[in-house]
Amino acid sequence: MTTIQRSSSSICIAVFFLFAQNALAQKPSAPTNDPKAKVVLDAMSKKYRGFKTIKANFKMLLENAASKTKEEKSGMIVLKGTHYHVEFGNLEITCDNKNVWTFTKDENEVTVSKYDANAKAINPADIFTLYEKGFLYQLAADEKEGGKLYEVIELTPTDKSKNYFKLKLYIDKASQAIAKTKIFDKNGNRYTYEIVQFTPNTPFEDAYFSFDTKKHPGVEVTDNRD
Repeated sequence: MTTIQRSSSSICIAVFFLFAQNALAQKPSAPTNDPKAKVVLDAMSKKYRGFKTIKANFKMLLENAASKTKEEKSGMIVLKGTHYHVEFGNLEITCDNKNVWTFTKDENEVTVSKYDANAKAINPADIFTLYEKGFLYQLAADEKEGGKLYEVIELTPTDKSKNYFKLKLYIDKASQAIAKTKIFDKNGNRYTYEIVQFTPNTPFEDAYFSFDTKKHPGVEVTDNRD
C-alpha cells in the first residue's frame, strides 16, 4: 500500500471538518466558539440526523505544494448510525463500531483492527456531529461557486496530537447540505472532498458493515485485534 493510500485511508473520506483558535500575545484568553457558526452547524447536523442512512459519492483532490503532488480519486461512503463503509480507489474500509476492516483489492489482503473511538483520524460516522466535542469553530466569509452560495466554517481540534490541524466545511446556504470539505494535515497535504451525489435513506442491512471473507476467496487476513 502506498503512502498516499495509507494517508487517504486514515482520513477516510472523510469526509469531512474544523478550525479557529484566537490568542493574545501576552496573556492568552480562553478560546471560544463562534455562536453564529454554531447556528449553521446545528442546522446542518439536525438535517443529517433525520436520515436513517446516508450514501454519498464524492471526489477527492490531494494536493501538496512542497512535493508538487496532485492526485484525484473518486469514492463512495455509506453511513448507518455508527457504522460505515467506504470505497476509495483500491481500498474498502468497513466498520461495525466494534471492528474496522481495511481491504486492499488488488492485493486481496484485509487488515482487521479493533474500532478505536479515540483514534486520531476522523471517523466518517461522526462527521455531522464531530464539531460538538473537541473542536473550536468559526464562521468565515461566504463563498460563491457555480452559482451557489456556501457558508464556510473553519474548525481546529483542541487535541494538538491529531494528524490534521485545520478543516474547512462548505455548507450550501439554501439546502443546509454539506457540499465540500477541505482537510489540512501536518505533512503539508490538503485534501478536498466534494460531494457529487447524495442519496438518503437507502436500506442497508447491518451485514453490509462487516467484511465477509467467504466472498473473497484466498484473501490474506492480518488480525491486529490482540
